[in-house]
Amino acid sequence: MGLAWLACSRQCLHIAWGECRHTALARRVSASRHCLEKGGMIMRLGTVMSPAGLRTAGPCGRSIASLLLWLGCTLVCHADVITDWDARASAMASPAAIGQRELAIVDIAMFDAVNSIERRYRPYLVQLQVVEPVSPEAAAASAAATALAALHPKSAEDLKAALAEYLTGLSAGREEVQAGRKLGEAVALKVVESRAHDGATDTDPYRPKARPGVYVPTATMVCATWPTLKPFALATPSQFRPGPPVSLKSKEWAASYNEVKQYGSLTNSRRTPEQTETARFWLITGPQAYHPLAREVVLARHLGLEDSARFMAIFAVALTDAYIAVFDAKYQYEFWRPVTAIRNGDKDDNPDTERDSTWQPIDATPMHPEYPCAHCILSGAAVTVIEALTTGQSLPELTLTSPTAPGVTHRWSSLDALTAEVANARVWAGFHYRFSAAVGTDMGRRVGRYVATQVMQPVNTTAR
Repeated sequence: MGLAWLACSRQCLHIAWGECRHTALARRVSASRHCLEKGGMIMRLGTVMSPAGLRTAGPCGRSIASLLLWLGCTLVCHADVITDWDARASAMASPAAIGQRELAIVDIAMFDAVNSIERRYRPYLVQLQVVEPVSPEAAAASAAATALAALHPKSAEDLKAALAEYLTGLSAGREEVQAGRKLGEAVALKVVESRAHDGATDTDPYRPKARPGVYVPTATMVCATWPTLKPFALATPSQFRPGPPVSLKSKEWAASYNEVKQYGSLTNSRRTPEQTETARFWLITGPQAYHPLAREVVLARHLGLEDSARFMAIFAVALTDAYIAVFDAKYQYEFWRPVTAIRNGDKDDNPDTERDSTWQPIDATPMHPEYPCAHCILSGAAVTVIEALTTGQSLPELTLTSPTAPGVTHRWSSLDALTAEVANARVWAGFHYRFSAAVGTDMGRRVGRYVATQVMQPVNTTAR
């Protein structure tokens, strides 16, 4: 019965909002696009409005209030501009690590803009003076749109229009909104400039290992410049560099080799259908793989605007620095991928690794060295930031969909289950060895702990 009522209420409210779409009441929620239905409550991103408040908003408001009271539920409109623009940034992000760097820039800009107003935390980069009433929502949206326009200049006009539409949906006065827009733009330009020459998109300098006159594959390597990239929070890219991969003569190497050979093969694999689905699910890369989880936590915890901005900024910085750290290690050790190792299994001086001359993984192998596992460091960093910033609080069940496994939704009731699934997926896809997955997850946890305790920390309130 409860689910039927929720479905009915959602449809009726949609109609009611449509009927009063020209009123000030409707404009207050026109920017809302994400709807969550939890525990008999309808939650839209906007402003908190109770049935009592709606009764004072004219005929449309009174009709909606009556409907809500009849259903026995409350309309909660939570203005989370942060998750809204993070989702927009994720959708237009560049692939993989480059896209994650973009999310760090966008989320930092939103945090420093909002924090310039509320000033409860140390800024990441800049804290501008605010001398007039300012809409923090407008500041955050403007910061995100400005940063995205700088990162994606071909989309600048579309972003300008999207920002204008978003700002018209805010409840603050015109002067406060315009002040927020100017503040967000100024902060974002400083954040973008701070990373403008960090080398993230410089020309690939990788030198293939070759003998004169002998052909080697000629594909461009991924993120070959990132071992020298200045981290967002870490002291150096090598701060958490692990020790070298296991010895090729060891039993651990043989065990990992044979596991990925048997379970990661495109054909004749020991994978179950469920394992194959999981392997394909985690072919997803970049911010689309992990930022939806952070947004779920923000919404489930009902974080205020500045805390939401801080959470997303720390999350984005941790994942970006995890990328930097893992590429430092990958290009330091240049360990061979399973597809290379298995086709050369007779050259590793290990009697327990049999060669397969035609072995292939489930999909195209990423164009960077194997060790450690990049997806694993990202999952380790992600869950550690979530743990660190929600200490003592129960977590919601996390859910995620993937464009590489259409129609499939994965769910986790624990963060350890998430990291374990990611590690398994990369072995079952034929991309990584078990020892590499374990090292990657541990690296990610270390990176996540460091970032969560070093940047954007609370100010000393007694000294303010």
